[in-house]
Amino acid sequence: MSSAGIALALALEFALRSAAFADHGAIPERFTCEGDDVSPPLAWSAPPSGTRSLALVVDDPDAPDPAAPKRTWVHWVVYDLPAGAGELAAGAPLPGGARAGSSDFGASHWRGPCPPVGRHRYFFKLYALDVALGERGALTKADLEKAMAGHVLAQAGLVGTYEQARR
Repeated sequence: MSSAGIALALALEFALRSAAFADHGAIPERFTCEGDDVSPPLAWSAPPSGTRSLALVVDDPDAPDPAAPKRTWVHWVVYDLPAGAGELAAGAPLPGGARAGSSDFGASHWRGPCPPVGRHRYFFKLYALDVALGERGALTKADLEKAMAGHVLAQAGLVGTYEQARR
């Protein structure tokens, strides 16, 4: 493949990014429990052909302490994001048709980082699906994973980190 062909293939890769933080970079305080606790801006590119909807899960595998993690804490679950939406603005409501799931906070909206100890990692996982899942209520991450089984065309990811400044 020519270098132009490789560049085009990379440009068309399904990817997730945020204007607020770099991959593996620190999530700004505004998007955490110490700030406004609004969702960070997210944008994605090139969902694969045949994508009918997108699903988003944000979780923290370092809970409660990165030195001795005991569980993965789910911060946000969203499904049936329109395939062509391309982005979620900071703190904005979900686009029409998108459905909110249920986090481990019992919330159907973004609840940002608020780690009790140490610097935690937050995994933003975006799935391209070949179906729209339809109304299924406030799915948990586990329920969403079951509903998505056999329908994931591609996955894009982004990792942010956060450690509370105030104790």
